[in-house]
Amino acid sequence: MAIQNVLVVCVGNICRSPMAEALMAADLPGVQVASAGLQALVGHPADPTACELLEERGIDIAEHRAQQLDVDLCQRADLILVMDREQRRAVQERYLFAAGKVFRLCEFSDEDVPDPYRADRGVFQHSLRLIEGGARHWAQRISRVSS
Repeated sequence: MAIQNVLVVCVGNICRSPMAEALMAADLPGVQVASAGLQALVGHPADPTACELLEERGIDIAEHRAQQLDVDLCQRADLILVMDREQRRAVQERYLFAAGKVFRLCEFSDEDVPDPYRADRGVFQHSLRLIEGGARHWAQRISRVSS
């Protein structure tokens, strides 16, 4: 089964998941990639530091607006990627039907991506390094299964 729709989830949908969404979308042309938050700051743009770090990589996320995770997003997703074990548990409990398609972004390195919200640039850079590694790994896997 080809993966056509990927959903990336964090808490507020303004730091980690927008960065992961943008990186995965860049690596997966033809795959729909979206992001949402378990407690989204609905309508808010991506955090300025997240925007700056991705701009340095040639990716513009200025148009991003946070959205709340909901049933429709989960149903459309072939794969749901979260940032940590607690988020995985929360998504699986809230949306029982999604249990088999929820994984951590850094599942393969067995790491959780720390939340850089309201932290300094160094914390954002650390989180982004983990996100880049996880996004690259999933993009490669998705490309292999979908080709």
